[in-house]
Amino acid sequence: MPSPFGHSLAGLAVAWAADLLPGDRAWRAAPASASWYRRAGNGLTAACAVLAMAPDLDLAFTRHRTYTHSVGAVVIVGLVAALIAKKARSRVALMCAAAYASHLLLDWLGVDLYPPLGLQALWPFDSGWYISGLDWFRQTRREQLFTWPVIEQNLLAIAQEMAILVPIAAALWLVRVETLAGLASEQTRRDHPAQ
Repeated sequence: MPSPFGHSLAGLAVAWAADLLPGDRAWRAAPASASWYRRAGNGLTAACAVLAMAPDLDLAFTRHRTYTHSVGAVVIVGLVAALIAKKARSRVALMCAAAYASHLLLDWLGVDLYPPLGLQALWPFDSGWYISGLDWFRQTRREQLFTWPVIEQNLLAIAQEMAILVPIAAALWLVRVETLAGLASEQTRRDHPAQ
């Protein structure tokens, strides 16, 4: 299963991809002169990165990869985001739900050596355990974290995640910046028409 680093990269990629969908997105735009944080999407993008890691909070409370790793949890996250959002409720809800769901996708595509294998992805409709068997992401280890074999295994996993996810996130970032820069300049022209 991927590391928190890989999951957060997927959450960023989801947020940036959602900004490319048509609809009300001018409020997500920032001028080229804005800070990197504003151009990256402010707190909502950061929230998507955190939401993409959130399913693993179950490690502290219950069995891993059960309810928090399911479509039921994705729906709950989307509904809560819609209730909290002040602007573009449906867009924010879908962004947050998709960021959370990215965790499920990466885990489903990853190696799993901890029984029961897979995740309960279809809870509450089905209590079965699902795994793709594609093994695109290496298994990370959570026990004996500060021993060299575990450090080496986790670093290799993170390197593989970066090789897969950084190009995707970077491409989405570049396309997003260009797309939203156009929206920002349109908004400026509308707000301040030439005299």
